[in-house]
Amino acid sequence: MERSSAFTAVSGWGHVAMGVSAVAAAFLAAKQVSSFAWLRVWLGEGMLALLAGLLSCSWKANRVGLPLFSGPARKVALGLAPPIVAGAFLTFLLFRAGLGSALPATWLLLYGAGIITGGAFSVRIVPIMGMCFMALGGLAVLGPASWGNWFLAAGFGGLHIVFGTWIARRHGG
Repeated sequence: MERSSAFTAVSGWGHVAMGVSAVAAAFLAAKQVSSFAWLRVWLGEGMLALLAGLLSCSWKANRVGLPLFSGPARKVALGLAPPIVAGAFLTFLLFRAGLGSALPATWLLLYGAGIITGGAFSVRIVPIMGMCFMALGGLAVLGPASWGNWFLAAGFGGLHIVFGTWIARRHGG
């Protein structure tokens, strides 16, 4: 019954791959001498993570015989897309306004919101992951701006690795 109403093609190993690349991006971004170079590293990581997520979900859906564009999958995408699109526009607005230090909190909060709303149509652990992203985003709002890169590493890296491993073990890859 859950398979018919929930998007179960969430790939845990895809999340782990996204997490590992985010940790690498955090270390690379930390070595950048300009804020624009830092932003380019994280935008590149975002594109890489999007590709990894789409490919891994597609592979898992094909492997378990689920349609990738099923009703639940569309609901997940419709829940996730608006905060991601808002984050993309806010990235350019905040950076142009000289508020690049607000980007880590903004990204974590919006991604978490998208994961919660989209995850409502997925396996149970996914919205919990979204809440963790939002909590970390809240800490990034309250923490020193100089820690922003490491909040991103903890969120997009650590949370993806931890929850991806959980999803892979509990939900078949």
